[in-house]
Amino acid sequence: MMQIQTVLFILLAAIVALALVLFQYYYKTQRKGKLQVVLSFLRFLALFGTLLLLINPKFTSERYSLEKANLVLLTDNSTSITPEDKSQVISNLASLKNKASPLSEKFNIVNYNFGADLTDFDSLSLTEKSTNISKALSSLNEIYTGSNTAVVLFSDGNQTIGEDYEFYGKRQKFPIYPIVLGDTTKYDDILIRQVNTNKYAFLKNRFPVEVFISYEGQKDIDSELQILIDGKLTYKEKVSLTAKSNSKIINTQLEAGSVGIKNIKVIIAPLTNEKNKVNNEKLLALEVLDEKTNVAIISSILHPDIGALKKAIESNEQRLVSFYKPNIDLNKLEEVDVYILYQPDASFDRIYKQIQLRKSNSFTILGTYTDFNFINNIQKNYVIGTGYPIQEVFATLNNAFSKFDISDFSFEGFPPLLTNAGSVDVLGIGEPLLKMRVKGVEMNQALWTIAEEDVSKHAVLNGENLWKWRLHTYRKDQNFKNFDAILGKLILYLSTSKGKNRFVLDYDPIYNNSSETKIRATYFDETFSFDSNASIILKVADKTNSKSMEVPMLLKERYFEADLSNLSSGEYTFTATVAKENLSRSGSFSILDFDAEKQFSSSDYQKLQRLANSSKGKLYFHGQVESLIKDLEADPNYVPTQKSKQIVVPLIDFKFLLGLIIAALSLEWFIRKYNGLT
Repeated sequence: MMQIQTVLFILLAAIVALALVLFQYYYKTQRKGKLQVVLSFLRFLALFGTLLLLINPKFTSERYSLEKANLVLLTDNSTSITPEDKSQVISNLASLKNKASPLSEKFNIVNYNFGADLTDFDSLSLTEKSTNISKALSSLNEIYTGSNTAVVLFSDGNQTIGEDYEFYGKRQKFPIYPIVLGDTTKYDDILIRQVNTNKYAFLKNRFPVEVFISYEGQKDIDSELQILIDGKLTYKEKVSLTAKSNSKIINTQLEAGSVGIKNIKVIIAPLTNEKNKVNNEKLLALEVLDEKTNVAIISSILHPDIGALKKAIESNEQRLVSFYKPNIDLNKLEEVDVYILYQPDASFDRIYKQIQLRKSNSFTILGTYTDFNFINNIQKNYVIGTGYPIQEVFATLNNAFSKFDISDFSFEGFPPLLTNAGSVDVLGIGEPLLKMRVKGVEMNQALWTIAEEDVSKHAVLNGENLWKWRLHTYRKDQNFKNFDAILGKLILYLSTSKGKNRFVLDYDPIYNNSSETKIRATYFDETFSFDSNASIILKVADKTNSKSMEVPMLLKERYFEADLSNLSSGEYTFTATVAKENLSRSGSFSILDFDAEKQFSSSDYQKLQRLANSSKGKLYFHGQVESLIKDLEADPNYVPTQKSKQIVVPLIDFKFLLGLIIAALSLEWFIRKYNGLT
């Protein structure tokens, strides 16, 4: 459809073009004949085409389409689903996707699987070691936002990780129609819900173990809890539970008798005729160390940063933090491995002299209470610029930092620190971890830097209010991991005296299951620049049968990684070697045999019912798929809707019209010249 105004403009353009042609070729001229008609026609085409280009006429058209609702078939692909359930699910999916069914005319039907994450449907492997229903539903909300969608959920309702889907269901945008898988019968069952202990313990020290025991049943029962360390019975206790008093927490402390990784098995004796005995035991492990890193925070003022530092450093049980005033008896600092000097002033004179005498490592934090002139005079590792006003400084990560691996960390969006110091200039060997940004301008100055002096290492942070960084990390990630990890790596770096390390490994000594098993490596060349072309081979050996395998470590951004998720549970040793270099690192780790999906004896259909109710859906059981199909076919909320789309297109192609104008003018000029006309 074209507007009347545009049509009038086209008519006016034709009249103007015709008038100009008549004036140019027929007004006060004696020439007539076919040649005059051809030339005037060509001139008319050129003028009319030019005016059309200026008008650029368009017309609109309506296109209609039928939009169906989306029917998402979401299937639990975890190991808690039995092979019998699998065959039933496949049959149900075939019924729902039957192209001859009216359901296919009403819906666009799509399939997804889920375990820990949402994945495209390929086939049901039932190999996922964890279930996150809330994350799968959240992902569907993002994919189908703004559309008319219903979700059919095939699951037993047992979730092992993530946000509780029952509460998430209240925020769900689409109705959920759960189809219950698994056994809905309730059996008497005693189980270990959770076991809490430290990841590390120290030789000859006692470490806590906390065991949560639950009972599902109506009778009064008696059982026995046993804790075994490396197969030896270490602790046992009688447990009595009833239908009303159906849970108990047992706390005990065990002694770390020898160094190394200790496998701990917690067992609750099963009931008579208990169906699910897999959840009657838990396996875990901890590493016994023969020493602890002692960190001393020395300050003459009170500040929230001090508490944040203690929490972050002691998040690793290998480290112990103590607070001292500068006037502390120096004999009490003899066992200190790392000194943290918080906003030093002249009262720190004795502390600095002890650090220099012991050639100890330190971490100095500057701020608005710091005596910069004193620091510049008492040590010779760096010089602090003075005479600046108090200002806010933001952090920018130095990706070329090579003292330890920082590829996992980000300071994007972190709040500013306060300082009234200028630049911190290292006098010897140094390298900035963070650079400074002031009022949006990137400064070529260090905010957090490292200085080395012989065997001593010193870190300097130019700003206070470090506690805001830790709080920001929690607000962003719902945990303190980003902040605590980078501070932990700094303390680890300062607690050793090996200087630069060109080849660094990052791994956990204990993995709950094989899917988590990854080892990372960072390698620097002789100039301490990250070498992305390095070839690193990892050799892994099973301690039990001495079988070994070699895998290449693959480049991932600024680190190398080996994925060992194909390993079975057990104890392993490994050696990582840089090809064509005399560099290698060794270590050991354990993989625990734990499958959270095997902890359930029956489906949680009550929770699925509450999910259906909160999302305005409906619960169905195995044999009720035909009822689901009829309900969806009859539901008026999923009637296909006709949508119209208005399309505006130009009447004439721009390039074609321009070519026509050029051709008409060229042909007219050629004919005029050929016939001797001006």
